[in-house]
Amino acid sequence: MTRRGKFALAGGCCLALLLAGCESDMSSNSTFPTSSRGQVYQTGNAPDDTIFGKGGLFGGDEKDLEGGVGSGGGLGVNAYLWRASLDTLSFMPLSSADPFGGVIITDWYSSPDSPNERFKVTVYILDRRLRADGVRVTAFKQNLDAANQWIAVPLAPKVTADLENAILSKARGLRIAREGE
Repeated sequence: MTRRGKFALAGGCCLALLLAGCESDMSSNSTFPTSSRGQVYQTGNAPDDTIFGKGGLFGGDEKDLEGGVGSGGGLGVNAYLWRASLDTLSFMPLSSADPFGGVIITDWYSSPDSPNERFKVTVYILDRRLRADGVRVTAFKQNLDAANQWIAVPLAPKVTADLENAILSKARGLRIAREGE
């Protein structure tokens, strides 16, 4: 037998074994698979428990995750903190806003009253819950010198703390307006 014939015979045997292993029960008592979130379950029931617990990776119950009440409603961060951050910084032009990563970056802003100074703010939303430590603000200030060059000026920590407090107050107000407490 030639070498090519041996390979053909071995391939045919492998194919026959594979086809013999494809046996299914087509009797009337077989159960049909059901699907949940695109995954098919052969037992007919989707499992209720996951390795991350009920509610998935981010916790909470299914009502919170589906309805988005206080949890973000499809956002990667808390919806109240996100909306409050955008509302608080609405006077500044936005450079970037990522609702899933929880980062809002403004462009440089100069007040009409003081055109020789400008500000830039970055807001980080760190949690899906409405908490005091769920938001962090970083602010930058620059002044225009005599040679028309922008020079970085340090800001007092009170400025960023005041911005964080304004965002938190606005978020609490939004939550009370929507949920009633």
